[in-house]
Amino acid sequence: MSKSTHDTVMLNNGVQMPWLGLGVWKTKEGQEVENAVKAAIKAGYRSIDTAAVYGNEVGVGKAIKDSGIAREDLFITTKVWNADQGYDSTLAAFEESRQKLGIDYVDLYLIHWPVKEKYKETWKALEKLYRDGLVRAIGVSNFQVHHLEDILADCTVKPMVNQVEFHPYLTQKELLAFCKEKQIQLEAWSPLMQGAVVNDETIQTLAKKYQKTPAQIVLRWDLQHGVVTIPKSIKEHRIIENADIFDFELAPEDMDQIDQLNKNHRFGPDPDNFDF
Repeated sequence: MSKSTHDTVMLNNGVQMPWLGLGVWKTKEGQEVENAVKAAIKAGYRSIDTAAVYGNEVGVGKAIKDSGIAREDLFITTKVWNADQGYDSTLAAFEESRQKLGIDYVDLYLIHWPVKEKYKETWKALEKLYRDGLVRAIGVSNFQVHHLEDILADCTVKPMVNQVEFHPYLTQKELLAFCKEKQIQLEAWSPLMQGAVVNDETIQTLAKKYQKTPAQIVLRWDLQHGVVTIPKSIKEHRIIENADIFDFELAPEDMDQIDQLNKNHRFGPDPDNFDF
C-alpha cells in the first residue's frame, strides 16, 4: 500500500501516475492557483489536475516552472472541454492548453464529458496525440460503463484513466468493478463531497477513532479502494493535511461502514443527463 505522496500506480501502458494529486477546479487564475500549486509541490505532491474550462492553465504552468522540480518528476493532467470536442477542434484545443501550460508534453489528457455524437471523434484525436508522443497517457472523465463500452468497441488505444465523481455517497461500485476488469484506472473528483464529508456522523466517528480528520479518512478510503484521488484546496494547511494519509490504514469493517453510506447522490451533474 502507498507510503508517500510520491507513490504511484502503473497505468495500463506502463506510465506511473501518483495516487494523490491536487485538483484546481474553481481555483482562480493568477496568484490563487499559483500559490496552491506551489504549496502542493512543496508538500510533496507531484500530480496537478487542471482543465481548459477551469481557465487557470497559465497559472498552473507558471507555478510548475517556478517550483524547481524537474518536469519529468511532475504529472500534469488537463482536459478537452465539451465545446471543443470533435477531431480537428480537439487537436487545436490540446495545442492551446499545452501553450498555456508552457510544457512540451502533457502527462494525461482527458475528454471532460461524454458529449454524444462527438466523444468518439474526440477519442481518435487523443489517440493521435498519444501516438505522436505529445501525451504520455490518455483517458476520459465522467464516463459511465456504457460510454466506456462504446469507446472500447473500436478504439486503437484503450483509455488509461476514467476520472469521475466518487465519494462515500456515490460509491460507483459497478463502474469501479468494470474499470478494474478492463485495467482502466479510476480517479475520484470531488472526493470530499464538496466539503459535505465533514458533516457525516459515521466519518466523524471514524475520524475520532483513527485520530485523523474526516477528509483524511475519506481520502484513505479512496486509496484502499485503489482509486486515485485529487482533492482541491487553496489553503496550504489543508493541502498538507490532505496528503497526511499514508501513515495509517482503515480496518476492513471500517471500509465497509463507509461503503454503506452510498446513496447514489451526485453533487455534480449526471453524465447521462447533462446539458452539453
